[in-house]
Amino acid sequence: MIIQKWSHLYFIATIFIVLPVVEAQPLLATQLIDNTIYGELLQKYVINGKVNYTGLKSEESRLDSYLEQLASIDPDKLSYHQRFAFYINAYNAWTLKLILSHYPGISSIKDIGSFFSSPWKKDFVRINGAKVTLDHIEHDILRPEFKDPRVHFAINCAAISCPPLANFPFDANHLDRQLETRTRAFINTPKSNYLKGDILWVSRIFKWFGEDFNDKIYDFVLSYAQGDFKRRLAAKKGQIKVKYLDYDWSLNGS
Repeated sequence: MIIQKWSHLYFIATIFIVLPVVEAQPLLATQLIDNTIYGELLQKYVINGKVNYTGLKSEESRLDSYLEQLASIDPDKLSYHQRFAFYINAYNAWTLKLILSHYPGISSIKDIGSFFSSPWKKDFVRINGAKVTLDHIEHDILRPEFKDPRVHFAINCAAISCPPLANFPFDANHLDRQLETRTRAFINTPKSNYLKGDILWVSRIFKWFGEDFNDKIYDFVLSYAQGDFKRRLAAKKGQIKVKYLDYDWSLNGS
């Protein structure tokens, strides 16, 4: 009886020792990334999608410290939504760094590249001990891995015609809502997408990445359109022809 009693107590003690370790593991992943510095910089220097690059340049060292943190993280150890948010933030933050590295001597991100090498093909983004390109993040990770067309309204290429840079970091716990908000805002921006007669003029993003929208541009725009824009689109169903606007690559500076 004594042996049985002590065996029973040992079993109970073992449960109490093991359970806290098992329950703590999910919490560790959520604490890997601290977007505080990045969020403060975005709040301070991104107003209505326009970036105050002069002001941001004065605090470039803070952006650098955030990029150092991103570079130290192994994305494979993150959850699905953490990884998705991580790569969106990495794309946008490293794009800002690319601009600052050449600012104020440029008027477009395209000024950074050359005929033989675009800025999106530069190996300068540091992720988990490796150097990759912005193209790698967008075309080899974000698009094929997550298969969410809303990502095109979250990542920013530092151009006027690009969906505006959000003034907040993307966060795993609010990612779906953030993607919805950014997509809806861009679709309902008249200079980026509008209906004229039977022609739906849309951002050239829809032409470049039509496959991500299943080549159903009208349906996608209609699903996010609001108010009078939505009513007029719905009334013209079956009559509308989609055309694409020119892209302004001027720097999205304030």
